[in-house]
Amino acid sequence: MTKITVQTTEVNVIKVDGEDYICLTDMLRAKDGDFFITDWLRNRNTLEYIGIWEKVYNPNFNYGEFAIIRNQSGLNSFKISVKEFVARTNAISVQAKAGRYGGTYAHKDIAFEFAMWISPEFKIYIVKEFQRLKTEEQRQLGWSAKRELSKINYRIHTDAIKQNLIPAEVTPAQASIIYANEADVLNVAMFGMTAKQWREANPDLKGNIRDYATINVLICLSNMENLNAVFIGQGMMQSERLVKLNQIAIHQMSVLESGENGDGKLLK
Repeated sequence: MTKITVQTTEVNVIKVDGEDYICLTDMLRAKDGDFFITDWLRNRNTLEYIGIWEKVYNPNFNYGEFAIIRNQSGLNSFKISVKEFVARTNAISVQAKAGRYGGTYAHKDIAFEFAMWISPEFKIYIVKEFQRLKTEEQRQLGWSAKRELSKINYRIHTDAIKQNLIPAEVTPAQASIIYANEADVLNVAMFGMTAKQWREANPDLKGNIRDYATINVLICLSNMENLNAVFIGQGMMQSERLVKLNQIAIHQMSVLESGENGDGKLLK
């Protein structure tokens, strides 16, 4: 579950079967006066829109039962809850949820129409804020993917160290020293400092130097880990590898940061 703030109203957004559903109960707080979601659901235009949406996206929608409900919508006495509507029509566009984050939720397509019922201004702002949320999610997804790629390449790197640099009889403690030293080869080549030097320079920061790296830096580190594994396998001395990896880091970061990645766009 995530939250978006639309003007001054906090609105929950959840995932249902991979789709975004927005809390109508939260959105209703932005409407002036005493209104209920049933006031919106009983509206004939609302029902027509939901019916068309369900017909397009829900093969199990009970259109016959829906037709009965729609025909009753013109009566003053007509009123229907979300739970009853879902139970009778097998609708997937709206849901009534219980529990800590309970309330009435609707698929984003329906929620945006509900926002128009609140006010045209509110609809504009919720669409704008929702788009900002999706942009941020994509940015985080890209960073996470690059971080996972870095972890995979780190495993390749440590395997190369184990096979080529660690004598068979060393203790685990001695082996960890060799691993740390090789990690610092990459740190010095990329950042110009060891992990220990970074921690001493940043005592208030949690994690390690790579946790604060940009996507471009993580891409470069992934490439360098693979190359260092190859260099280790070739028997290249550590001092020689450090110089070579530093040259590679300078070149690759120049390319990445200048946008020379094939399409003229920066990787961010």
